[in-house]
Amino acid sequence: MNYLLLTDGGEPECYDEACQTGDASKWELAMKDEMRSLISNQTWELAELPVGKKALHNKWVYRVKEEHDGSKRYKARLVVKGFQQKEGVDYTDIFAPVVKLNTIRSVLSIVAIEDLYLEQLDVKTAFLHGDLDEEIYMHQPEGFSERGNKNMVCRLKKSLYGLKQAPRQWYKKFDSFMHKEGFQKCNADHCCYFKRYRSSYIILLLYVDDMLVAGSDMDDIRRLKQQLSKEFDMKDLGPAKKILGMQITRDKHRGILQLSQQSTSTVFCRDSTWVTKPVSTPLASHFHLSKDQSPQTRKREISWLRFLTPQHWEFDVRDGLYETRHWPCSGSC
Repeated sequence: MNYLLLTDGGEPECYDEACQTGDASKWELAMKDEMRSLISNQTWELAELPVGKKALHNKWVYRVKEEHDGSKRYKARLVVKGFQQKEGVDYTDIFAPVVKLNTIRSVLSIVAIEDLYLEQLDVKTAFLHGDLDEEIYMHQPEGFSERGNKNMVCRLKKSLYGLKQAPRQWYKKFDSFMHKEGFQKCNADHCCYFKRYRSSYIILLLYVDDMLVAGSDMDDIRRLKQQLSKEFDMKDLGPAKKILGMQITRDKHRGILQLSQQSTSTVFCRDSTWVTKPVSTPLASHFHLSKDQSPQTRKREISWLRFLTPQHWEFDVRDGLYETRHWPCSGSC
């Protein structure tokens, strides 16, 4: 008897399971699409494994993504098992910044006040653009071993998802491009870029592979999009609609509204123990918590509160009261 291990979203956990599901043909197309991207990007070259070197393993990760129009897209990604890497041998520095939430809030406020254009872009397979400094080998992807060369391994030329240094290498590549195009980094946030033109300006925010582009002249924004597309594999999403789980609705008379109805509903539906009856004042100023009030650990609920904080800023103070140092029941199980 065969068993399938699927995620909450009905996504397979490994290659064999993907081949046995009812959507096997869709997952196969998704894997082939990923392989085309990897090959066209010259991510690796086949080579004999040198004596004394170890090849990293990899796995396929499957996700069903919901597009802005509500349609579903089947996505397969090849991920290196980066936990097998050795520090000082396979990598050194790994830190890569992302745009801060406060920066996003500030820029959205500027967009509303100055009536700027706000566009969104996505970098396809962003981590594949980073160049590697180390000599790293990886086993050939499951299901896609090259005939006649099955005993050979992949010597990585570009970074790949799962590598510990992949986010840093991608950021270095993008940062170099932006400086070449005349953009300056904000001192307070290295993922906020700014460029002034004769009679306009552009602000670009980067969160891993998602970009928000705000500007006063649409022609300048279009030119920037063209420059980005020449350097990277870009997807133009048009006017910004969603960022970090926040739905962005434009109202030129009242500013920008950030809604999170879908993600909030998802949280409440996951756990029936949540009290969903609305109240005008969720937390009184004199409210205090003690361990006796709830012997049950609430780590998962607190994690969800933190997830919702970017969309519901009023959670900021409230979930702070539930931290371990204030309330022992918020600790791990």
